Amino acid sequence: MITATIFNHAGGAGKTSLTRDVGYELSQAGHRVLLIDLDPQANLSSWLGVRRVQLSSTVYSLATEGAPLPQPVEVHGMHVVPSQVDLALAETGMLGVPGSQLFLRQALEAVRMHYDVVLIDSPPSLGQLAILGAAAADCLIVPIPVRTKGLDALPGLHKATSLYRRLRPDLTVALYVPTLYDVRRSHDREVLEDLRRHLSPLAEPIPERAAVWLDSSMAGQPVGVYAPGSPVHQDVQRVTREVASVLGLAVPA
Repeated sequence: MITATIFNHAGGAGKTSLTRDVGYELSQAGHRVLLIDLDPQANLSSWLGVRRVQLSSTVYSLATEGAPLPQPVEVHGMHVVPSQVDLALAETGMLGVPGSQLFLRQALEAVRMHYDVVLIDSPPSLGQLAILGAAAADCLIVPIPVRTKGLDALPGLHKATSLYRRLRPDLTVALYVPTLYDVRRSHDREVLEDLRRHLSPLAEPIPERAAVWLDSSMAGQPVGVYAPGSPVHQDVQRVTREVASVLGLAVPA
C-alpha cells in the first residue's frame, strides 16, 4: 500500500478534483483504492455523491482520540472515508493530545493489506488536519494553478513541506501538477515556464475545461463516469498515468 496526500495550502488549485478522478481511474485499472476526505468543506465527499454524513463516519474520533479508521463508504468502485463540516472541530480537539498528528498514519497501518493506494484530500490550510494528512503520507502530490497566485503560493508550500519533514524526514513531493492551464493565454505560458524552471518533477499541465469539471461534480460522479472519452477524461487519464508512474503503480497506456 502506498499513501499519497494531495496538498496545497491555497484553495482553488484543483486538489479535490485530482483526488477524485485519479482515484477513480486507478480503481478502474484494478487497484484497490481508498480515498480519505480531510477537508471539512467535504467537497470530495459531495462530488462523489456522498452526502448527509454523520460525524462518526469521518476521521474525527481517529484524529482526536486515536480511534481506528471508520468504516468506509463504497462508491464508484472505491472506498471513501467522507467528511462533513463538523470535522473542523478536530482542529482544536487535536491540540494537547500527544501524538495526535500521527494517528492517521497509525490507523492506516492496520488496513494496509486491504488497499493498494490511499489518496488523502488535504484541507487548504496549514492546520492540524493538514498535518494529520501529511504525516500519514509516503509522499505528497501538489497541484498548482498556472496563475500568478500559483507562483505566489510557492514560498508557503516550501515552508509547509519543511514543517512536515520535522515529523516525517523522508517525506517528498512525488509530483507537482500544473492545473487550470489555458495555452491561449500568454500569462499561463509564462507561468508554466517559471514552474518548469523551479519545480521537479512537474507533470504536463491539465487544461482548464471548466464546464465538464463543474457538471460532473454537481452530478456526484468522476469525470470517467460522467463524460467517458471526453477531452477532460483524456486529460484525467494522462495525469493518472503520471501519478501512477511516480507511485510505482501500473495503469494501461
